[in-house]
Amino acid sequence: MNEKNWVNLQEKYSENIKGEAKRLGFASCGIAKATFLEKEAPRMEQWLKNGFQGDMQYLENNYDKRLDPRLLVDDAKSVISLSYNYFPKEVQGDDTYKLAKYAYGQDYHHVIKSKLKELYQFIEREIGEISGRAFVDSAPVMERAWAERAGLGWNGKHSLLIQKELGSYFFLSELILDLELQYDNPFQTDHCGTCTKCIDACPTEAILPNNTVDGSKCISYFTIELKEEIPTSVKGKFEDWMFGCDICQDVCPWNRFSKSHSEPLFQPHSELIDMTKRDWEEITEEIFRKVFKKSAVKRTKYAGLQRNINFLKE
Repeated sequence: MNEKNWVNLQEKYSENIKGEAKRLGFASCGIAKATFLEKEAPRMEQWLKNGFQGDMQYLENNYDKRLDPRLLVDDAKSVISLSYNYFPKEVQGDDTYKLAKYAYGQDYHHVIKSKLKELYQFIEREIGEISGRAFVDSAPVMERAWAERAGLGWNGKHSLLIQKELGSYFFLSELILDLELQYDNPFQTDHCGTCTKCIDACPTEAILPNNTVDGSKCISYFTIELKEEIPTSVKGKFEDWMFGCDICQDVCPWNRFSKSHSEPLFQPHSELIDMTKRDWEEITEEIFRKVFKKSAVKRTKYAGLQRNINFLKE
């Protein structure tokens, strides 16, 4: 096959993949060449040296794999980045302890992994046998860097990816394949400008002025990742967030463009939205298991959620 025909075929494959991703419900899909993340390497190294990972030791593991997808998939050629909207139609009320919106429905790891498998099977049917892996925030993949390289959006000051037409309330996932495709242009422009709303609003001052987040100061870290007692130094600073935190996203001007998702599996349990502070304080393990049966909140376990609630009410 001559070069022109091969380029046309790559273009066709890429268009078909993006079309199928849209059919599966993904908000956007972009493709980048699988290569070493040269720009991100020194930043990642410095971030770890600063101790911004806190007790999240797993972020120190597989350092080389985080920077080079070819160490995750033999002979990797392409990283397909996808976004999936989770912005809810209704949110919790005022008199309650709050969950990050991503945790309202079923665990996104399972929901999106299933869709990635469908997309992978589609590619095999269309193109033939390939080798690759699907990733949903559970492996050493720098998803925001790859999404930016694939042209999906830019990294805001709060370190989350932002899309002009969607805001930042979406999950990111990847397919890393040993298949050459047509690559999208990286997203070049930072549309945050001089805005510092997320920095100013963070009650624990986790967002630094240099587009860096000190993970060890983030409310999400304290309420999900930290297994020990929450330090008294941050007492009174959580603004009623008991699992995760959306403050930096809620104040972001780009999220005025957020649209409600249409994923049935992300709908909250019928009891969740109307639960008051008293309901949460009196929650039993039985109700916890019922409300969060297939939820990401199970990660913190009943005892962890109780710890967080007690920290907020004391």
